[in-house]
Amino acid sequence: QVQLVESGGGLVQAGGSLRLSCVASGRTFSNYYMGWFRQAPGKEREFVAAISWNGGRTYYADSVKGRFAISRDNAKNTVYLQMNSLKPEDTAVYYCAADRNPLRTIVVVTTADFGSWGQGTQVTVSS
Repeated sequence: QVQLVESGGGLVQAGGSLRLSCVASGRTFSNYYMGWFRQAPGKEREFVAAISWNGGRTYYADSVKGRFAISRDNAKNTVYLQMNSLKPEDTAVYYCAADRNPLRTIVVVTTADFGSWGQGTQVTVSS
């Protein structure tokens, strides 16, 4: 089991930027896809971005493509989500997640693919 701790959320005006971080511990971080999801009040948790275990592939939800960037530093066991040009509709609790299985070569982007979750960090974008 892996432990995930997110940080970096907060309140920002529309058009602003935030950088979320997620530090992992408990298993070999560099062997696993990592992802970011978000959940707004009254809505289901949704996929935001994912990055392959070696950082070679990234995937984004259409709603954030071109504005958000996921990256990872395997030496620091950390995955990041750089969020630019934020909109009020980006307001949500953002969760970091780790893949259930190591070294996968398939696309890993659904909630069912991820077996470990952080506690979440609140992002609020004011208009």
